[in-house]
Amino acid sequence: MSVKTPAPPSNPSSPRTADAPAPRARGRRPDFTPLWLLTPAGLVIVLVTIAPIVYLVYTSFTDYNQRTLFTGEFTYAGLENYTNLLSSSDFWKSLLRTVLFTAALVIGSMLIGMGVSHLLTRVNLFWRYTTTVVLITAWAMPNVASTLVWNWLFQPGYGVVNWILAQLRIFGDTTDLNWADDPTLAYLAIWMLVVWQAVPFIALTLNAAEQQVPPEYQEAARLDGASEFTVYRMITLQFLRPTLLLVTILSVIWDYNVFNQIWLFSAGGPGDSTSTLGVFTYKTAFVGFQVGEGAAISVITTAILLGLTALYIRSLLKSGEDL
Repeated sequence: MSVKTPAPPSNPSSPRTADAPAPRARGRRPDFTPLWLLTPAGLVIVLVTIAPIVYLVYTSFTDYNQRTLFTGEFTYAGLENYTNLLSSSDFWKSLLRTVLFTAALVIGSMLIGMGVSHLLTRVNLFWRYTTTVVLITAWAMPNVASTLVWNWLFQPGYGVVNWILAQLRIFGDTTDLNWADDPTLAYLAIWMLVVWQAVPFIALTLNAAEQQVPPEYQEAARLDGASEFTVYRMITLQFLRPTLLLVTILSVIWDYNVFNQIWLFSAGGPGDSTSTLGVFTYKTAFVGFQVGEGAAISVITTAILLGLTALYIRSLLKSGEDL
């Protein structure tokens, strides 16, 4: 007669329980599914972004010109294009105009955007929603279409702006005033257009951040006798600093690349007085057909923007660490 040996009782104090996960199998093959899912996006980035940049850098070291467009022949020019650019006064003047105009655009759009953002916190719900819809509509309008409308508004002879100024009788008869023929007026009109396009994004972004400011800090400052301007400067702006920094860097990058508005309104004129770096690049590459030299300007511009992008990423990571 066989005797069955009873199974040993389970030890409840054993470190492994029924709910414990099974040990990981040794030699398990890595899962490449995420990489396969990212492959289509990676291919698009390579074809649309990386490959054109590589070809741009390569072209900047050649004498690619109008002859090349018909014959396909070009030769290696080395650093000749970069040497010509760095010794060209037109390049440095366009770079200076770009920096100054970018600074004016960023300062104007940031100040107006901050004002609109704070205004949205002071109005009732109806006006807040109405203003938000108007801002989004203005922001969604393509800049080419809005620039064409801007040209009609400032047209000499039948432009609405000239007609309004003529009716006010402050600046005399402005009916036939051509804004694009005067550098100051051309810059002013383009500045108003770009700021009008940039304010919606800045205002809505800052307003979203301003809604997160703890109200108890503001109430405590008011109880201590602080004015509304002091509350905004000492309390609100302190909480908005990370968002302000990121929006400012983004605005610098966007305004540095302004081209459509300038080209469609004044084509860089009169003369070259409104020819920023983007317009100077276009004229060099596609008007003068010095494609290699235009590519060199684009490489320099890309390097500057990469530096600004590095600042943006660094600020983004720093703001994430401060949260």
